[in-house]
Amino acid sequence: MRMTFNQEDILGEKANRIKLILLDVDGTLTDGQLIFGPGGETFKSFNVKDGLGIYLIQKEGIPIGLISGRWSKVVEDRAKELGISHVWQSVKDKLGLFKEILKEFRLESEDVAFMGDDLNDLPLLREAGFSAATGDATLEVREAVDYVTKRDGGKGAVREFIDLIREKRVKGV
Repeated sequence: MRMTFNQEDILGEKANRIKLILLDVDGTLTDGQLIFGPGGETFKSFNVKDGLGIYLIQKEGIPIGLISGRWSKVVEDRAKELGISHVWQSVKDKLGLFKEILKEFRLESEDVAFMGDDLNDLPLLREAGFSAATGDATLEVREAVDYVTKRDGGKGAVREFIDLIREKRVKGV
């Protein structure tokens, strides 16, 4: 008898392989807005629900890493607050970094989930074992990923993706 797999089965298989979750920052973990203060400081807004999701999955043994094309002190501060020890900023070649991460962590691309929102994330999204885009990601990105969240970047999209991974891992779907 030939077995067929539906989308839920595929997402479950992908989720069960995950050993590391990587997240873009601007537009994914934040809403993408950059607010510049009078002293040149940069302000970003993070969602507390995303933070709790990150905390919960790390508690289950899945580390989180942040990859950003920009450098920001507030990203370092947020990562420290959430217990994220893997933070790469000012990254121009996300795919190149991804290949280095695979070697460093001794992982296959199928073992890594990545969530992004814009064109500079596409090469890594295409390489990751489980890829996701925010609901407000560019069309090209949304068409290239395994999963598109209902929520927008900085508004609970990361939590939605993490909850999906946690649910599929628990159910073993």
